[in-house]
This record gives sequence, C-alpha cells and structure tokens, in this order.
Amino acid sequence: MRLLHTSDWHLGQTLHNFDRTYEHQCFLDWLLDTIVAEEADALLIAGDVFDTSNPSAVAQRQLYRFLQQARARAPQLDIVIIAGNHDSPGRLEAPGPLLEAHGTRVVGHVVRDAAGSIDLERCIVPLTGKDGAVQAWCVAIPFLRPRAAPGDDAFDAYLAGIRLLYQQAYDLARARATGGQAILAMGHCHMVGGDASPDSERRIVIGGTEALPASMFGPDVAYAALGHLHLAQRVGQQEHLRYSGSPLPLSFAEVGYRHQVLRIDLDGPRAAAIEPLHVPRAVELLRVPASPAPVKQAIAELVALDLPDLPRDVWPYVEVRVLLDAPEPGLRAQVEAALEGKPVRLAKIEPTRRVVTTAGVEPALSLDQLAQLQPDDIFRRLWQQRFGEDAPDDQLAAFTELLLPTDGTARNREAA
Repeated sequence: MRLLHTSDWHLGQTLHNFDRTYEHQCFLDWLLDTIVAEEADALLIAGDVFDTSNPSAVAQRQLYRFLQQARARAPQLDIVIIAGNHDSPGRLEAPGPLLEAHGTRVVGHVVRDAAGSIDLERCIVPLTGKDGAVQAWCVAIPFLRPRAAPGDDAFDAYLAGIRLLYQQAYDLARARATGGQAILAMGHCHMVGGDASPDSERRIVIGGTEALPASMFGPDVAYAALGHLHLAQRVGQQEHLRYSGSPLPLSFAEVGYRHQVLRIDLDGPRAAAIEPLHVPRAVELLRVPASPAPVKQAIAELVALDLPDLPRDVWPYVEVRVLLDAPEPGLRAQVEAALEGKPVRLAKIEPTRRVVTTAGVEPALSLDQLAQLQPDDIFRRLWQQRFGEDAPDDQLAAFTELLLPTDGTARNREAA
C-alpha cells in the first residue's frame, strides 16, 4: 500500500500582502499529477489546510476543486484531512457528509456524547488498497485545544490528556487491525525537539509546554504523519515519525527549505520505505543582499540584479536587507528606484541596526525582535540577567501557571 503525506498548505496565505493563489494552484496541480504517477492509495493531509479560520471563497474553492479532481483522476484514493491550529474545525468539517461520499474523511475536532465521553470511532479511519480491502487503520487526531483533551481543564493535564486520547484511539485501532493490517497516526502538534520556523510559526500554547514526546507513539505505529512545523524533519531521529513540512515557503525565513511530500510504502504492518518527493518552487524568494549590508552596497546589488523576463505571476519576491548606523528616511524610495523596471516584487525591507556593545552588556533588542518574544522568553532573559544562569524548570512552570486565566484553564495561543 502506498501513502502520500502532506500538511500545512495554508491556502489563502498572503506574503506581505501579495496574493499566493497562483503558487498554491501550481502545488495542487503538481500533487494531482504525483498522486496519479505514484499510484497512491491514500493521501494524508495533516492540518493547517487554510491559513486562517475564516478562509476566502477562493481558498475554499481551491481545496474542493482539488478534492473533486483527485477523486476523478484516482477513483480508488482515500483522503484523510485533520484540522490544524489555523483551521476552523467546524468550517472544515461542514461539508464532511458530502466529502465522505467521495472518499474523503475530515476530522476537525473530537466529539463528546452527553456523558462527556469522546467518540473515538470518528478518529479511526480505514484505508483500503487497490483491491478494495482494508490494509491499514489511521488514527486521525486533529489539533487539540486545551479543553478538547480528555481529563479536566487544568493546564498541567493538557499533555497527559492528549497522550490519553492517542492511547485510547490506538487501543481501538489495535482491536480493529487484523491479518497484518498497519496502524498509522496523524497529528497536528509540536513534538519535543521539533525545529520551528522563526517567522511563520508560533508556539501553540504559552511557555512552549505544548511540545509532545515521541514516546506517545507506540512501537506498533507503522508511520506518524505530522503537521504544524514547516520544515520537513524526522522526530527524535526516528524514520517513521515525520513532519512533511509546508509545500511552499511561507516566509523569507524558509527560503532554504526543501519542500516536499513524503511517499510511504507499507509492507503489512510496517513502513518498508519512506521517500521525499520534492515540490517544485513556482515563485522564487530572494534575499538581497544575502546578509544585511550597508545601504550603498544593498542598492548596488539591487541595481545589478539581472533577471529573465517572466510572466507577472512568477516574478520573484524580494526582501531587501540593509544594515543601518542611523535612521534612513529615504530608504524605501532608494530601493524602489533601484528596482524600477525589474521583474520582481518588493515584499519587504528588513533594516538591521548596527549595535555597538559594551563588554558585559547584552545588546538591546529591535522592535521586530521584541514583537516575536513570548512571555516566557522575557522571563528567561530576566532570570539570566538577574542570576547569571538559566531559569529552573520549577520556576518556569510556576510562571506559566501565573499566566493562566483565573478559572485555571489553559490559554490558547493560536496563530491567527
């Protein structure tokens, strides 16, 4: 049985106010061709399908047109979609009954009955091979907000509740799996040690304590298809626990990423082979200069840019990186003049101020750097300044508790 794993499409995203519908459509067209060429039996989409909880009509049409075309071109294909922290669970699930009739299962949120018990059946999805027989069971767990996990609403029970839900769902999948059928997992979460993009990802819960351990995936899980982190990566150096990453760079911090979809071949209850299929980049992102440089040098490099004449949809985005000693009121006008007539789109001017430090004094943070700090980051820095050492874990835990609402529930820190 052959699977394809993808995530974090972020349909509807704009890059510094530039629409990216064309780039997303190029990816979706490539994915359709890849499904057919690879003769895939199932497609796993691990969350953050949309960039916002209220996606545009254009973004929604892109998704549903893709699902319709995938079914038409690969009638045997099973598709499983889970909600990410950017998605609206209800909006994603709304067309579920119609989609299920065409081979697509959407799991947006966990559902409880009148007694408060979670309906685990909704999270267990059978996957069929080309002969129509069930060959694998997929444990599909969407992004879980603190109150959605089993147990009470206390913050310190959040991770334990998530692990409990996965364990309960695994137990049900094990009971269903017979005759060498594989057990798969899907999740949209931040795993311990995961490498996040500094510009386009935010931690889901205050304090970074939402990170989950790889040990929550049992030894009988053939493959875990994860979403949330945009860099394709293994979890804990384990081959079968993977983030597929986003299919296109969602910020200039991701210029160096090799975007991919993962192909997984199952042999009975195990993953026999896992291979990346690299996604072509439809539009380039350029950082000029490669590292922050004085204005004169930056302008000279912009003037020297020699780019082919391309259709406007594929003009590269440019981030201009300048090193300043003092305010430069006419900077944007200089940059725009240097790019006049060139087939590029000026997305961002990134100024970095030259900092002269005094021995023993930490340099001041820029406004951009301050904007990216979380409350626990500030606590860590202050502790280091005051005591000259890293903040102890118990102090970090106590500080996190202070940030909770007065009813003791965890405060969600979704990326909007």
